[in-house]
Amino acid sequence: MKRFINTLKNIWNIKELRTRILYTLALVLIYRVGSYIVLPGINPSDLTGLQNQTKEGVLGLLNMFSGGAFSNASIFALGIMPYITASIVMQLLTMVVPFFAKMQKEGESGRNKINQMTRLLTVIVTIFQAFAYLANLRYQLNGATIYSITGSDSLNFLNWTLPISIMLTCGTLFVMWLGERITDKGIGNGISLLIMVGIVARLPFSLFAEFASRMEEQGGGLVIFFVELLFLLIVIMLCILLVQGTRRVPVQYAKRIIGNKQYGGARQYIPIKVNAAGVMPIIFAQAIMFIPVAIFGFSSSENLQGVRAALSDFTGFWYNLIFAIVIIAFTYFYTAIAINPKQMSDDMKKNGGFIPGIKPGKRTEEFFDSVLSKITLPGSIFLAFVAIMPAFVSMFGVNSQFSHFYGGTSLLILVGVVLDTLQQIESHLLMRHYDGLTKSGRIKGRSQM
Repeated sequence: MKRFINTLKNIWNIKELRTRILYTLALVLIYRVGSYIVLPGINPSDLTGLQNQTKEGVLGLLNMFSGGAFSNASIFALGIMPYITASIVMQLLTMVVPFFAKMQKEGESGRNKINQMTRLLTVIVTIFQAFAYLANLRYQLNGATIYSITGSDSLNFLNWTLPISIMLTCGTLFVMWLGERITDKGIGNGISLLIMVGIVARLPFSLFAEFASRMEEQGGGLVIFFVELLFLLIVIMLCILLVQGTRRVPVQYAKRIIGNKQYGGARQYIPIKVNAAGVMPIIFAQAIMFIPVAIFGFSSSENLQGVRAALSDFTGFWYNLIFAIVIIAFTYFYTAIAINPKQMSDDMKKNGGFIPGIKPGKRTEEFFDSVLSKITLPGSIFLAFVAIMPAFVSMFGVNSQFSHFYGGTSLLILVGVVLDTLQQIESHLLMRHYDGLTKSGRIKGRSQM
């Protein structure tokens, strides 16, 4: 306890770190206040249908990412997910299209161009999702509580649908701007931090709902509730292991004499992460699962509505099967983006390093590729298992809202973002010769190799 209080004092004594933390908290507060500002023309007391719709299924998960803004019909209802979708599309284009791949290699100017294209694509994605959201909103409200719905459909489109769609788009762009400001002048990754804040905001409601259900006559009582909390703690530890797990590859550096000093000669290790792709595969897979819900929502076909229902049930077989396959596939994809065996081999050769028993050059590249393949497969399967774990937990009677925290995208994001943020705070402390947050002073986040 004394160490914790001293750490807080040290954080407060560092002016730059104190300013960054307060700046981050101020922008997070703005984001949370905006999630309760209801769209014009909507009576908040008549949103029961929408709130019931977002208690479970894929829409429930989307509502969690937005911190409840989706079910509140707020100006931030679409949250930051359109920006994430646009970012993922741009990353895919840099891998497939030579024009974008070349642009990415142009340095800072190329990255700025890609960022501008990502923002433009975000606007397009958000406009599409805004119309889908409003169509679903009108269905849930039956048109009765939308004050401006009078007269012809064209008049209704110009008077309410179009302006509100623009407002939803501006809300998402503002949230994106808040995330970028936090990254530049605050602490942690702004976009990930806003998603984490939205998830944490739903935790007290979910925890209370689960507690209330266990206190009922057939609920099982406090014993079952504490068993659930213990199991949740175990899952959190597994997620930390998944985020921080590495395999060390031994590297021997040749001795070099420069002047009168000898350099190299010692054996070192290259830590290769078991899950080098981080949470990006699971976020991308989740974005893919949102697409059918949005597209089929416009159709009245019974077959398409059946597909939509199957892909909206996060406890269903087909949803979890497709979800797991997409996660495994994109874990390999993002690992290929994050780690380039050829570049690692070339860099090692330039620095006079070699792996004992492996020839430098092509053989070393093949060795790295083999190691990545061996550790990525179990890592991707474990990632997929953690992602679909809420479906298994719900089979034991856990509340649908609380079950999202037993793995899945939400828990992995929570663990990853918390570790990244603590790592940045610890770096500021160690840079100014203060003790770190832990005795070892080595918190490993998602980006650390």
